[in-house]
Amino acid sequence: MIEIKDLHKSYKVGKNALHVLKGINFNIEEGELVAIMGSSGSGKSTLLNIIGMLDVADKGSYTLDGVPIKDLDETKAAKYRNKFLGFIFQSFNLINYKTALENVALPLYYQKVPRKERNEKAMKYLKDVGIDDWATHLPSELSGGQKQRVAIARAMAAESKVLLADEPTGALDSTTSYEVMQLIQEINDSGKTILVVTHENDIANMCKRIVLLKDGVIIEDKKINQVWASDHV
Repeated sequence: MIEIKDLHKSYKVGKNALHVLKGINFNIEEGELVAIMGSSGSGKSTLLNIIGMLDVADKGSYTLDGVPIKDLDETKAAKYRNKFLGFIFQSFNLINYKTALENVALPLYYQKVPRKERNEKAMKYLKDVGIDDWATHLPSELSGGQKQRVAIARAMAAESKVLLADEPTGALDSTTSYEVMQLIQEINDSGKTILVVTHENDIANMCKRIVLLKDGVIIEDKKINQVWASDHV
């Protein structure tokens, strides 16, 4: 599903170049649930931005679902993002003046899905994440966990190949974090490929594989023997 080969990325800092990614190599198969982990400055956010087509590498190759991701102008990058990727953010990124239903339906609006069909689909995904009773509520009327469930439903509504979750539990308390991660795992169990960027060990260990970055290189790539902890919740 995702193939990364010899990925390098540098940024100009004054007159100097900061080498953030230093030859990243890894593959993610369809249906995997992978945590990208590392401390601040490890390169994990830069890697996520490149996978999310929000930034481009200086060197190396990135292939997504058999499609080489290179030489994209912003129009083509936006088209590929809509086709391949769903995003879940720490800060939820919901539109404050739109209801939960309208927020979830937004990707379908950009896909030119007719209003009735997109509202039906949006309601289905709100039901899937257990928040359909809140469909007509604004984000300001929702808790942090409810907002993240709306954000997950929105990411699912586009029916993307891959979900990219950037610190999805960073703004949540521990109990809600486990509930959200349990929901993410259930979505993964249905066959969806999910990439979770986190700096939290317990969240990473709820994934099926951990890719650990330090100073722009992968220092560990390990499978997790999952024992799902209902006692955490």
